[in-house]
Amino acid sequence: MQVDVLNSKGAKTGRSIELPEEIFGIEPNDHCIYLAVKQYLAAQRQGTHSTKTRAEVHGSSKKLHRQKGTGGSRKGNIRNPLYKGGGTVNGPKPHDYDFKLNRKVKDLAKMSALAYKAKEGKIVVVEDFNLSAPKTKDFSLTLNALKGENRKSLLILPEYDTHVYLSARNLQDSKTIILSDMNTYDLVNSNVLIFTEAAAKLFQEPVEAE
Repeated sequence: MQVDVLNSKGAKTGRSIELPEEIFGIEPNDHCIYLAVKQYLAAQRQGTHSTKTRAEVHGSSKKLHRQKGTGGSRKGNIRNPLYKGGGTVNGPKPHDYDFKLNRKVKDLAKMSALAYKAKEGKIVVVEDFNLSAPKTKDFSLTLNALKGENRKSLLILPEYDTHVYLSARNLQDSKTIILSDMNTYDLVNSNVLIFTEAAAKLFQEPVEAE
């Protein structure tokens, strides 16, 4: 798959880069994408919700009145869930929502998301650029030239760049990550993927067998 390399103003540089078909040209697997997104969102949940059982609320443990002879119903102590201030029955307790997903499923999900973006023509490759200082206004102009206005973008860098990160963090419709942190949710949640030329070339490097 050939993709033209653009400059920071959105114009063609005359160069192109080959993205491997075994990643960007596969038949997407929707179920793997669903599982990967579900796991990502589940892992974001803190799971700190908690309610108190009748053993944890304050109140006397004394029986309210004798069992028989009162003409009323049988009653235990004031911490009974039926009373105001009593314990909660089967309420939520802190727990982890994350679940395990096999590495091959995660990899297939990412490749499927990339394949969808490639089919839709939503992959852009920009020549490497360096910012001398954090400047959100200049960075925003560059993004708009590459992706168009009012579109969610995901800028993918080969390695962490402080100036780029600081320039991009206040932009609502833009996110910047490094290639090794790329995940299915971010890919699906963006309208256009912007790879720097150095990041795109990493797809051409052979993966060493573990």
